Amino acid sequence: MTVLLFILGVLFVAVGIAVSIALHEVGHLVPAKAFKVRVTQYMIGFGPTIFSRRRGETEYGVKALPLGGYVSMVGMYPPNAADETDGTVRSSSTGMFQQLATDARSAAAEQLQPGDENRVFYNLPIWKRIIVMLGGPFMNLVIGVVLFAVLLMGFGTAQSTTTLSEVNQCVITSDQAAQGQTECTDADPAAPAYQAGLLPGDTITEFNGSPVTSWEDLSSRIRDAAGQSVPITYMRDGVEHDTVITPLLTERPVAGDDGAPAVDDAGNPVTQEVGFIGVAASTELVRQPGSEVLPAVGENLSSIAGVILNLPQRVVDVAQAAFSSEERDPNGPMSVVGVGRIAGEISSMEEVPVESRVATLVGLVASVNLALFVFNLIPLLPLDGGHVAGALWEGLRRRVAKLFKRPDPGHFDLAKMLPLTYAVAILLMGMSALLIYADIVKPVSLFN
Repeated sequence: MTVLLFILGVLFVAVGIAVSIALHEVGHLVPAKAFKVRVTQYMIGFGPTIFSRRRGETEYGVKALPLGGYVSMVGMYPPNAADETDGTVRSSSTGMFQQLATDARSAAAEQLQPGDENRVFYNLPIWKRIIVMLGGPFMNLVIGVVLFAVLLMGFGTAQSTTTLSEVNQCVITSDQAAQGQTECTDADPAAPAYQAGLLPGDTITEFNGSPVTSWEDLSSRIRDAAGQSVPITYMRDGVEHDTVITPLLTERPVAGDDGAPAVDDAGNPVTQEVGFIGVAASTELVRQPGSEVLPAVGENLSSIAGVILNLPQRVVDVAQAAFSSEERDPNGPMSVVGVGRIAGEISSMEEVPVESRVATLVGLVASVNLALFVFNLIPLLPLDGGHVAGALWEGLRRRVAKLFKRPDPGHFDLAKMLPLTYAVAILLMGMSALLIYADIVKPVSLFN
């Protein structure tokens, strides 16, 4: 059963990513056709074509390698006036880089048909070209927002409740835990909650004579009541019970802003002396209002942008972990293989309610879409952001020329950027290969 659930989780995310890629390309396709650009191909995947069907002037299909997709439009590269003679393109240089540009223009020119003069991409106004290129990332943003709305408003977010999920039998100090102790010994003092007779499943309703409103409220009052014997009321199987508990003053780890244990400059755990009774809270999904959707999306985008801004160092860290005994950073980049593995782990956790597992998978697909949105905005070819940057540069050149009453410099020739495009493409493929390898030999596991 566990294996089947693992496979279902992987399939859920795989289908979600495939649909996201397809809709990303639809985001390019629809405005391109709306602006009368002739679109020759709409393909999901790369490599050999598995299936395709022509509808009108466009071939729609699926290719063998499901690593992305593309929309092919005529006139992506403008002709070079110096190379153009009677409508044909000839080589003006024998240099390797210049030849790359010439070959690209020649291939683009071969796609042209009579009547395409006003249907080529490069002849669109700059604002229309930007809309076409941003259509794909925008679609991923819309998918991410919709899925976050489903997640927060439909399923809810996991929040701690005043129902106990765990009651410790003894108190294990931070130093003992750091030394690897996980089991109670006769020398360890009994945990106050266990000593007071509390059991997993009990719901705390009152503490020191006052109603308990939330887990945060209860935790705060326990921390402040160290050494004091206070009455506590709890519900067990629908019956109300009373007992007395004495929170123990003990050193507990301090949580950082990210929820992980905080460490000082020397890397040692930061602790503080607080009241402690030795319990853990159960969680439940609480639906959120629509006003929480955009802030959650913004927080996720900010986190993704931080990863991408530090991507070179993050990739180096992944490489070091993959080829050494170092642990992977769970907040670092991962490939679709890693995402699929995480999805499988989530799906196979039978002790977690089905609703919570499905909610987590939905959130995972939403985060992947937001990552695609941010990544595709990087202003480097062959990414969408590179095409946008080229269009903006062309517009800037023309405005400057007009301001200083110089001749119109014409279209910005993206074909001249092909060497950089190929270099970026090679780097992206190398990074993808590294991440896939790391996700196989040193996978990130969020549920150790």
